[in-house]
Amino acid sequence: MLRLIVLVLLLANGGFFAWSQGYLLPWGLGPAQQSEPQRLQQQVRPESVRILPPDDLRRVETLAAQGPRPPECLQSPALEEAQLTALRTTLESWPAGSWSVEPVVEPARWIVYMGKYADVELAARKRAELRRLGISFEALSNPELEPGLSLGSFPNEAAANQHMQTLADRGVRTARVVQERPEQRGQRLLLPAVDDNLRPRLSELAAPLNTKTLRPCR
Repeated sequence: MLRLIVLVLLLANGGFFAWSQGYLLPWGLGPAQQSEPQRLQQQVRPESVRILPPDDLRRVETLAAQGPRPPECLQSPALEEAQLTALRTTLESWPAGSWSVEPVVEPARWIVYMGKYADVELAARKRAELRRLGISFEALSNPELEPGLSLGSFPNEAAANQHMQTLADRGVRTARVVQERPEQRGQRLLLPAVDDNLRPRLSELAAPLNTKTLRPCR
């Protein structure tokens, strides 16, 4: 009896070995093949696989981690009629409802101003001095005041004068209050929901807007 059991085990082991090594494939017996050419036959559109350079791979991984950005509302400042005409022509191919033109009144703006300097090098030295004092500054929107510095913008002259006095207490002696722009009435471009489909097309608006820039809606 014991001999019979040993014989059966030997036959079973031998049969499994022959099956696992594919010796029985001519008779339709054997494991699923995991080697070529069977794997090649199982590929789906192998021509679409592309190896990315390291920089592109990092960029794709960053975008994937961020996920889709929510839509944002963007608007332009008051525009001239020539700009509006050019914008309307450019936006004809945009989806319906993705843009509109609306009337706008932009109030006068007063700034605490330092300048006008003789050259950009002197303006750069003034910026360095302000950084040492811990005083912030911002870009000017009126090119006629360049080269110069804005230490803050305000809706009226009184608020600007108050801020200038605060800066004087901190060591600023050469600033003065000027009106950067008068009240402006006109029309502006409104993009109520710029999503990931429209964001790449914002570059189309750069030329019609000229020096004007889009900013988040208030």
